[in-house]
Amino acid sequence: MARQRERGRTGNTAGGSTRTGTRALGKRAQEVRSHSREHRKCDTGNVTREVEHASSGHGMAWGRMAAKRKRGALAAGKAKRARSAASAGEAVPEGGPRERSVPPQEYSIPPPVSQGKWKNKERVLIFSSRGINFRTRHLMQDLRTLMPHSKADTKMDRKDQLFVINEVCEMKNCNKCIFFEAKKKQDLYMWLSNTPQGPSAKFLVQNVHTLAELKMTGNCLRGSRPLLSFDPIFDQEPHYALLKELFIQIFSTPQYHPKSQPFVDHVFTFTITDERIWFRNYQIIEEDASLVEIGPRFVLNLIKIFQGSFGGPTLYENPHYQSPNMHRRLVRLSVAAKFREKQQVKEVQKIKKKGTKVLVEEDPTEVVFETPAEEKPVEIQLVKPETKPIVKDKKKLRKIQRKKQKKLFRTEGSA
Repeated sequence: MARQRERGRTGNTAGGSTRTGTRALGKRAQEVRSHSREHRKCDTGNVTREVEHASSGHGMAWGRMAAKRKRGALAAGKAKRARSAASAGEAVPEGGPRERSVPPQEYSIPPPVSQGKWKNKERVLIFSSRGINFRTRHLMQDLRTLMPHSKADTKMDRKDQLFVINEVCEMKNCNKCIFFEAKKKQDLYMWLSNTPQGPSAKFLVQNVHTLAELKMTGNCLRGSRPLLSFDPIFDQEPHYALLKELFIQIFSTPQYHPKSQPFVDHVFTFTITDERIWFRNYQIIEEDASLVEIGPRFVLNLIKIFQGSFGGPTLYENPHYQSPNMHRRLVRLSVAAKFREKQQVKEVQKIKKKGTKVLVEEDPTEVVFETPAEEKPVEIQLVKPETKPIVKDKKKLRKIQRKKQKKLFRTEGSA
């Protein structure tokens, strides 16, 4: 019995991994004694062994026998496949044509012209929360087409916390993230994050115009690598320098990326004006190196920069930022103030109309400017004035005479 136990502990482990030692074998023996079933993969032969309930050394022996049987079954399966292939080859005549199964044609991006090694494994996850409008959806799609190293995912539920995005990025094998968060179906926020360590920045997105909306004359090759142009202010202040590095790592296409093309025909510009970052995309024309806008375009208003990914200690907070709720509140207050002012003016006018008129005393000096008119003598007519003769209209007399003559002619003609 002692020898059997020793064999169970340090017995032959055919098909097992070479890295496992005596301690791992002891643990496996204990698991067999505890009446459990486990599936293991053999590193050398990729054969799964199912160890059933057994006692001490006999359990290990039964496990080895099961592994041998499975190995024999795999070998028999390979032999059968080889025989079936040989029989199929004999059935087809030597001179006859062989039909090949043509795979369905699918759209695929052509391979790059220059063959190189892809070292910078940057992948960006671009997705959004539920409740976004059509313009945000189109903007998301435009960014995915402009960034060949991006990935897409389904919309995230509003109830989920933001730190869940780190797990989503890990599952998608992405180390950068652009997340669009919609609130009240009218406010759009953008998160740029380096997952999972950080940092991350939160922006308010304003003045969004998509490619389909602009219809600009510029154009660029799909999958080409862009140039990144930054305002000189990005090098003057530390929080802008941090954002510049974040933009470079997210928006720049890695060299020799499988989905990219080795051409540079457009440029992304990041300009700081009015305490906001203005994003534009231009085509570079080869003849004179002039720029023609392609789109999309949007404005980023910085809110906060966090140390972690989608949270953590606040590194910077924008003092010039005004929330959309506060902006709408100020607009409502200004409209209410104008209405209140009009009502007050109307009330003052009503009071003026209703008030009693103040009588002004007569000025004694007004008589100085009054000059009496000359009195004319009153004449009394004692004789009746003569009546003027009534002169009849000559034209009427002539008309009457003509009518009489016509009547006479009619009577004579009838007689």
